[in-house]
Formats: sequence, C-alpha cells, structure tokens
Amino acid sequence: MPDVVTFGESMALFRADPGEALRTARRFSRSIAGAESNVAVGLSRLGLAAGWFGRVGDDPLGLSILDTLRGEGVDVSRAIVDDRAFTGVLVRDTHAERRIDVAYARSGSAGSRLTPADLDPAYLASARVLHVTGITPALSASAGEATTEAIRLAAEAGVVVCFDPNIRRRLWPDLHAARRELLRIAGRSQIVLLGHAEARVLTGQDDPAAAARWLAGHGAATVAVKLGAGGALGLRDGESYHGAALAVHACDPIGAGDAFNAGFLAAWLRGADLPGCVDDGNLAAGLSVQVCGDIEGLPYRREIDERRANNLEANR
Repeated sequence: MPDVVTFGESMALFRADPGEALRTARRFSRSIAGAESNVAVGLSRLGLAAGWFGRVGDDPLGLSILDTLRGEGVDVSRAIVDDRAFTGVLVRDTHAERRIDVAYARSGSAGSRLTPADLDPAYLASARVLHVTGITPALSASAGEATTEAIRLAAEAGVVVCFDPNIRRRLWPDLHAARRELLRIAGRSQIVLLGHAEARVLTGQDDPAAAARWLAGHGAATVAVKLGAGGALGLRDGESYHGAALAVHACDPIGAGDAFNAGFLAAWLRGADLPGCVDDGNLAAGLSVQVCGDIEGLPYRREIDERRANNLEANR
C-alpha cells in the first residue's frame, strides 16, 4: 500500500517551446500537470510508494494522464474515468526570469466533479501520509466536500495530513474566502508546506519565521516556508532551520514547490531530522527547475545522493 496518498485534478499540459511567448507560440510539447500528481511522481522517483486518485475524462488526454502516472510507478487504482466530462487542459509558456502566462480549459472538467463518494476509506487509512492541496477545494463545492471528508477519514485512521495551500488566484477570486477555507485545512494538518507569499496570506506575517511560528501555534507540528532562491525555513517542535537553495541556472520554475514537497516528505518518511528534510526539499527543487516541464525534472533518489556528494562529473 502507498506511503503517501494524494488526490486532485491532473490536466493535460501543452507547454510552449522555451523562450516562446504564449501569445505567439506555435509549437507545444504535451505532458501532464497537477500539483498533487507532481508530488506523487516526485515521491515515486525518490523510492516511496505513492498513490494518486481523481477524475479524468474518458478521452485520449485523460487516459494518457493515467498511462503516464502508471509509467512513473504511481498507483492510480482508485482513479475514476468519467465518461460525462472532459479532461482539463493547461497551456503555458516557459521562461526562467519572465512572468509565465497560463491558459486553462478546466471549468466543468472531470477533475472538478470529484465527490466524497469517490473516496475509498480503506485506501486512505492504509497510507502513512495524506497530501492535500488548496487547489482541490477551489474546483467545486463537491471537490471541497471530498477534501473535508478525506481529511476526516485520515484523522480517524491516524494518518498524518500534509497540506500545501497552493493558492491559485484564478480559482479563488475571493481571497478572504480562500483564507478562511485554507486556514481550516491547515488547522487540521500536522505538516504544512507553503510558499512565502502564501504564508503572508494565511498568517498576515511577512517574516517567514514568524509565519512558521504562527502556523505551529495553530496546530501544525512541522512547517516549511519555501523561499525560492532564498531556500526554505523549517520549524518542528520549536527547532528552526534555514536551508540554502541550490545555486542553479533555472530553465523552468514551475513545479519547484511540488518538487520541494516530494523531497521533504521522502526524507520525513525515512525518519530524517528537520535539516535533512529541508535540505532534501531544496535539492529536489533545485534539480527540478533545471529541466523544462512540470514532472520532467523531478529527480530520482540517485540524483539527490549524487548532488549531495557534489558529484557533477559527466556520466560518460
């Protein structure tokens, strides 16, 4: 059974060639996108057993998503193929140091039709960690209800809940409503992994350490605030640790937060201390952004170990 179970919407991704603006791009590479499935793939590559479920359309794009996840070793046995809705689509461009434009086709998608009835209580109870994001409850009322029920089932079974708010402003037009809902989830989570901007929204604290302490005071046993090029700040049981980011030339920053989550959780599940979790999260994020694509750059365990040993010699 999986070490980590996660759920949400996975979409077909059409990514413009690097350096091409979305408005004028003519050529696109197809892959998959979705914060939750990104984390599942990242965990699988790091040697953990990961499961993802959600709804995809009964169409070539949806079936391709399941094929891709299976190929990455992610358990999709609880995923649902919905013959009444389409698979969501995300189209974006790719830049290292320029605002990335995104176009969605996801309103009414199969992923948004997730309901509490889609949950398998025994499957959730079998995991060590349930990873939840703030994207899923923003998709629809029924997806929000499914999120609440999944957290309840996890708590009932003694499964640790890990939460990344992953605030998407276009899905949460009312930021005050978003804050209320996301704080409710954070308050029921033992691990909270979030970006600096999200920490400001949720806690009102600009200082990352103050934001981490605020979240710890509201129930989280472990908090990590991701600071991009500034690394990440972790807090656990009163212990604080600021780990440096990997100094890299980024190709594509999208997915760095998900890579961090996978690296952090993989280390946590192996019993690492706080510095070990934060450092592995930073390594995974730094390695991932050197390759274009949401999942393509997610590192394997060997790559983490080689980078930790500073082994950068060409493999030839």
